[in-house]
Amino acid sequence: MASEFGMLSLIPKNWIFVFGKGFPTSLTRICMSDTTTTTEITEKELPASIKALWLRALSAYEMKNYNYTISLCAAVLNDVPGFVDSRKVARRAAVEATSGAKKKGNAVTSFLGGGFSKSKTEGLIKKDPINAMVEIEKALAKEPYNDDANDCLHEAALKAGMLKTAAFALETVRKGSPENAALLHKLGEFYMSQDDPATAAEVYSDILKHNPTDMSAAKLSKDATARASMKAQNLSEDSSFDDIKKDKAESEEMEKSEKRAMTRDQYKERLEGLMEKYREDQNDLKVVKEIGNIYEQLEYWSDAYVFYNWGYQLSNNDVTLQTKSIELKQRATDEEIKGLEAQLAADPGNPELQQQITELKSAGVAEALAIATERVEQNPTDPKARYELGLAHFNNNDFDAAIPNLQQAKKNPAIRTSVLLLLARSFDAKGMLDIAVSQIDDALADLHQMDAIKKDALYEKGLILSKLGQNEAALESFKEIYEVDYGYRDVAQKVEAAYGG
Repeated sequence: MASEFGMLSLIPKNWIFVFGKGFPTSLTRICMSDTTTTTEITEKELPASIKALWLRALSAYEMKNYNYTISLCAAVLNDVPGFVDSRKVARRAAVEATSGAKKKGNAVTSFLGGGFSKSKTEGLIKKDPINAMVEIEKALAKEPYNDDANDCLHEAALKAGMLKTAAFALETVRKGSPENAALLHKLGEFYMSQDDPATAAEVYSDILKHNPTDMSAAKLSKDATARASMKAQNLSEDSSFDDIKKDKAESEEMEKSEKRAMTRDQYKERLEGLMEKYREDQNDLKVVKEIGNIYEQLEYWSDAYVFYNWGYQLSNNDVTLQTKSIELKQRATDEEIKGLEAQLAADPGNPELQQQITELKSAGVAEALAIATERVEQNPTDPKARYELGLAHFNNNDFDAAIPNLQQAKKNPAIRTSVLLLLARSFDAKGMLDIAVSQIDDALADLHQMDAIKKDALYEKGLILSKLGQNEAALESFKEIYEVDYGYRDVAQKVEAAYGG
């Protein structure tokens, strides 16, 4: 696609241009000698003509027209190479179109005469990193998980000053080739160089999952974790022993206060003292966290969310605090929905109440989906993150998106049963009842005690077998529950009806 910005590729490298009216500054390239700097931009910064093209690409992806999506994303990148979201969508489309094709070395068909040559591409990167990225994208369109091509994209992006793109290139390797220790080490080093030790620690942890004997990764993981902890506590490597000791003592005192059994009045009294400290210094992370904890103990969910969320921002993105704030926000929303539903029960003809409930539920589902998607992008090999994304898609009634994420989440034995039951419900919703029963049977094989989870599994199995017309088998499932818990849901009616009761 030709556009007014496409002419940028024709500017000689040793020229400096200051663009006049009509040229967004975010798209300006300053080229001197053999170094190119390209600003990375967000969707909001896209010019109208390019944004229209970008929206067409998103629409094509939603319609599962993956090859067209890739070509549209390439057109967007031709004009705005710093728009990393276009590369992400192109890569997802390529994964779908090729079923995640991944080959090494010279297996990729490219502009260099029938095979991807890392050495030749490295030469082009030195001369013109932006043009090299265009050609690398052509290779990745055919094999999105090609390690060499992604490595070259990382190097080209670094030379062009595009740090988000550089990270994305090696994150693709982390997702497609988690066993490639060399490139994951490179990714870890990159995050450390960007002062992001927390993410670096996650990368080194992934290396150790596939190669537990990698002593270098083990040491680097500890170093990165220590640096992340110091950063979260606003400590520097030059912090004195007294600083660290004082910080530790305060942390232990806070932990003790959290565990101490207190009455509601005692909690409120403690809260008054903490609020005095908070008014003196609203950036004291420990005080903010303890206030959030007390509000949580008092079950003031909205207030607890506010303080945990503020703590998360103060902590340089502590994942634990983020998880807690998300949980509390959901509790606050659930409580608000329950209150509105109670009002609606008393006034069932009130359309405003119904609209409020619908909007709150929709907003909660959308937010959960956005958060879960971000977590998977940050750590695509984490089964728990995959489960949360699958659950978010399920709650959004997108069962086609839920199933592949849940299938990947089965790898974690700690959540395997929950995953299998959600998979069963997903297949049930798609009308694939025999596969749904198979998932429940897999879950039941791991359940040896008749607890609440096993009762839920047996009940779900009975319902699905009834849909299949296998009434005798369904009855056997209900009877297993009936024999130990007469009052569970409506199993008594179901079982006794079968006996003519």
